[in-house]
Amino acid sequence: MNKTPKEAAEFCKEIKSKVASSEVDVVFCVPFVDLHPVLEELQGSGIGVGAENMHFENSGAYTGEISPLMLKEMGVSYVVLGHSERRQFFNETDEMVNKKVKKALEVGIAPIMCCGETLEQREAGITIEWIRIQVKCGLAGLSAEEVKKVVIAYEPIWAIGTGKTATSAQAQEVCKAIRQVVGEVYGQNTADEVRIQYGGSVNGKNAAELFAMADIDGGLVGGASLKDEFQEIVHYQK
Repeated sequence: MNKTPKEAAEFCKEIKSKVASSEVDVVFCVPFVDLHPVLEELQGSGIGVGAENMHFENSGAYTGEISPLMLKEMGVSYVVLGHSERRQFFNETDEMVNKKVKKALEVGIAPIMCCGETLEQREAGITIEWIRIQVKCGLAGLSAEEVKKVVIAYEPIWAIGTGKTATSAQAQEVCKAIRQVVGEVYGQNTADEVRIQYGGSVNGKNAAELFAMADIDGGLVGGASLKDEFQEIVHYQK
């Protein structure tokens, strides 16, 4: 929940030439009120635009919610679903996330489905079991071809907004487990194609090490995406 529409457009205008890349996919996922100015500012830049949430129905008596059809008509191509803050503060369940993932795919928006554990769950030694359940529930009822279109983002809740980051080994362990559970349910080909991201205090200094891991295909960047530092993450290989 950062940047007014004017601030968002100005930021995109300033940074778009610095983060546009032919080597990686770059997507800005912004608050609903920022979508229109950001879509206009980024038109023709090669940078995608995504929403930070959506409802699982096309229309109806859901005052205050945003329909996937509204997002699609605007030109939104991605949507973040099941972010830990949505789960923690707004009581989103795995079942709700699953409904949203299905609806996003139905209307042609690529879902970025989040999963992650609390510090208490990590210390209890149940991280992998917890993540496996979240992934299975979030993808329930999808075909293998649909799963290939889903981006799965692992974001340990204890590393979001805290400045703490999972070590590259910790992040790789969980992302590998995500790929394994996808393979168990949908086959190795699907597991190889699905894109798995790490989120949780990704910054310019740790991006290269994180993205060098075998099962980490990119980052769901939080605070650093609001700064000029974001270009260091995008161009981490240079």
